[in-house]
Parts: sequence; C-alpha cells; structure tokens
Amino acid sequence: MDIITSVRELRERLRREPSNVFVPTMGNLHDGHIQLMRLARRHATCVVVSIFVNRLQFGPREDFDRYPRTLQTDADKMRDVGVNVVFAPGESEIYPERQTYTVEPSPDLQHILEGEIRPGHFRGVATVVLKLFNMVAPHAAIFGKKDYQQYLVLRDMVKQLALPVEIIPAETVRAGDGLALSSRNSYLSVAERAEAPRLHRTLQELHEQLIAGRRDPAALEAEAMKKLAAKGWGADYVAIRRQSDLQPPAAGDRELVVLAAAKLGTTRLIDNVEVSL
Repeated sequence: MDIITSVRELRERLRREPSNVFVPTMGNLHDGHIQLMRLARRHATCVVVSIFVNRLQFGPREDFDRYPRTLQTDADKMRDVGVNVVFAPGESEIYPERQTYTVEPSPDLQHILEGEIRPGHFRGVATVVLKLFNMVAPHAAIFGKKDYQQYLVLRDMVKQLALPVEIIPAETVRAGDGLALSSRNSYLSVAERAEAPRLHRTLQELHEQLIAGRRDPAALEAEAMKKLAAKGWGADYVAIRRQSDLQPPAAGDRELVVLAAAKLGTTRLIDNVEVSL
C-alpha cells in the first residue's frame, strides 16, 4: 500500500493502473468505511482512498478543528482490507490558493434539509470531490447512503457535468443495535451511546406506518419530532421525501425515504430509511 501526499506523486503512481475505484473519506475510519473499500475491491484491482478533512464543507461553528485525525490507525485498517493507494494530502496541497471557483449544486437540492441547516455545506462537498476526481481520475467512486443527500448531490453533479465516473451507492452499515456507523459516534458519552439507536427506531416506525397506509407526511413528521424531543433530542428535521430528488412526495409516489438529523447532547447524528410502497 502506497501512502501519497502530493498530487504530482499521485498522478505518477496511478499512471500504472488501467483503472481505479475511489473511496473519498475524511479519515477516522470505522467499519462503515471499510465496507466501502471492500465494495470497491469488487469493482477494480486498484482501490484508492483519500484521507482529507475538508475545511470547505464545515460551517464556522462546526467541528473542523476537533474532527479526529487518525492517519496511522487508519492506514493499518486500510492495509488489512487491501487498499492500494492512500492519498493523504495536506490542506495546502488541495487548496494551494484561496478557492474562488466552486461547484454550486442545484438550489432544489442544495438548500433543503442538511443544506438548510448547514449553509454552504454541499458547495464545499461538491467542490472538493470534483477536485479529487480530477486528481485521482477514477472510473468509479463509492459513496455511502447514510449521507443520502450528499450521495444525490454528487450523483447529479457527475451526470450534469458529464464526468466519466460511475457513482456507486453503498448501503448504510449499522451497529448491532441499529445505530448508523459514523466517525462522530465517538463523541457520544456512554449514556448517549445507549440512547442513540432511538433515531433509527424512530425512522423504522415511520417506515412501518407508511407501509401500513398512512399518507399524512406532515403529521407523521411532527409526531416523530415530538417523540424525539421527549427523550432529550434536539431534532433539526424529520422528513418524508422522494428518493429521486428529496422533494415532498406527491400522490402516487412510491419510492420514498425518511430522513432525520438530531442532536444528542452536543453530537449531531443523521440517518435515513428507504421506503418502497
């Protein structure tokens, strides 16, 4: 496994490969990331993983400075799973000058849900991923569906900009009690970790109610928010949307997704459950 920190060296290394599959990450790897890498191995003989905490996608009061940087531990995990190339650049390598050219996702997708709570977040995500695609030149890239809105933003970016990259979605990896694996789970106290699976259970209950025939999204969302608040959660949203574009469902829409973001203590968790009616 080669650990590379410069774009020049990365491009020289990847010239030897006829193709590669790319897994972009911010590091602090957990089993969810490892599953993405295992999936990548099924699509190519060369797997490239980036480790880069992208300042552009963090808001001014978010956790950029305290986000865990664990490259040595991450490298051991990636070596075990068979990653070929690790791209771990410093900030000045990705942003050698102030980034004034950015990718502006569709307003219909950028400014709702996560985008409403975190203004500029998806601009930062799309901009760094486009830069990484230009550096790695993958034929495919793997993104987890836990970050459902991010997956759709990047899927649409690739389609609209005619990028030669296949976006492969990967199912959310969960702990045994249902909690979606996330680097931010490490922020939870013992008591908060015991409470955290409630978010997924809440979404599962909504899934069951939709399958049973309830068709009043606003009432279902309000009930779920109230239940979370009663257990000490600070919910940003619980939303029932179309899978295709995250717009509110119309009569007859059958492929839905239930999404939520909520704070438990100081830790913000997100999750989603797909629904097929």
